[in-house]
Amino acid sequence: MATPITFTISDLAREFDLTTRAIRFYEDMGLLQPQREGPGGRNRVYSARDRTRLKLTLRAKRLGLSLSEAKEIIQMYDSPRDTGPQLRKFLAILAEHRRQLEEQMADLVANLDEVKVHEKEARALLAKLDKAGQAG
Repeated sequence: MATPITFTISDLAREFDLTTRAIRFYEDMGLLQPQREGPGGRNRVYSARDRTRLKLTLRAKRLGLSLSEAKEIIQMYDSPRDTGPQLRKFLAILAEHRRQLEEQMADLVANLDEVKVHEKEARALLAKLDKAGQAG
């Protein structure tokens, strides 16, 4: 029987360009469940499953999902249930996230439009001041 592939916290930190503190935080959040070895169980040993969960967590984070949403999605894939409900749940989470992003984008566009108006007004006032300064 082949020995399962395992990783140390340093291996994962290096591979994913994370701090070991960040990895421990994901562990505290229940996203990773390494085995403990050595004196007093001080050494963490991560499985291929932990590595995949970390990869999925970082992907969810890049999408802007919260860690609790990431955990919910990852746990769905861990369970042996039917994938239909899992995919529907995933789509619902993504749809809600998309709605939030679109709302933020609309707010940003409105804010940007307002900044442009103020810039135009300030330029017009400055042009008047410059013109008045040259006339006097």
